[in-house]
Amino acid sequence: MTFKLNEIRDNPGARKSRLRIGRGIGSGKGKTGGRGQKGQKSRSGVAVKGFEGGQMPLHMRLPKRGFNNPFGKDFAEVNIGMIQKFIDAGKLDAKGTIDHAALKAAGLARGGKDGLRLLGKGELTAKLTLTVAGASKGAIEAVEKAGGSVEIVKVKKVSGKPNENKTGKHAAAKADSE
Repeated sequence: MTFKLNEIRDNPGARKSRLRIGRGIGSGKGKTGGRGQKGQKSRSGVAVKGFEGGQMPLHMRLPKRGFNNPFGKDFAEVNIGMIQKFIDAGKLDAKGTIDHAALKAAGLARGGKDGLRLLGKGELTAKLTLTVAGASKGAIEAVEKAGGSVEIVKVKKVSGKPNENKTGKHAAAKADSE
């Protein structure tokens, strides 16, 4: 049996046309359109999200979990082993100081609004000078053991306070009183 592209059809009954509700009593879904009688849910544009007929909804039955700290710091975390790996691959230069910007440019650090935090996983053989916002005790020991140094600096953040960055007599008076 040969097929022609213009004669390809679905098998009979493969695609059923949708039921057109609210089209007369003879359709079996006329008058109220399968919505029952009156009330909020018989009207259009209503979706009562999570409502389970008066039973306590599932999202309220489950226990709360976790905590989102609004004052938590966002550090880009980098292990010393990965820094060594990037130096060996030639993506990082061990001669100058390595800071957050250098690691971002190399593609090693992502994010970190509050700066870079150095962690001690892995081995370090290169002598490095690192400038970071924070470092673990093990990471500092590993860098110093390899002959390098770690400088910890505080990252300056633009504050979200409305009158902090304003100038004028009020700001000057406030500065004098402090």
